[in-house]
Amino acid sequence: MKRLLLPLAAALSLSGCFVQRTFVNRPLEPERVQSLVPGKTTAAEVVQLLGAPNEVVQLGRRSAYRYEHDQEKTAGLFLILFLMNNRDTQSDRTWVFFDENDVLTHVGTTREADTAAYATPWSSHE
Repeated sequence: MKRLLLPLAAALSLSGCFVQRTFVNRPLEPERVQSLVPGKTTAAEVVQLLGAPNEVVQLGRRSAYRYEHDQEKTAGLFLILFLMNNRDTQSDRTWVFFDENDVLTHVGTTREADTAAYATPWSSHE
């Protein structure tokens, strides 16, 4: 019985659970994105309003700016030498497209970052 007590105490003291939430970039305020006016707003005004983009893509003589905000939630279980975790990463993405004169043509946005969820290591995100 005493031989099992030390390994059992070690197993219980070295085991645990954890949760973690991580953000990458700040989310864009929807009001700022909605204030962009196709045919009027310039690329410089977009940068002034939304900040520097995560990515600038050249599309021939046209361009597009990508803004992204990620939220990741992780939950895990640690049992001495065995680790199980479940991670859910969701993103908000905004693409801003400009013509050859750097005037806004259109904006596309998806907002999914708030849907990131914690889950037990043995379940799925569906």
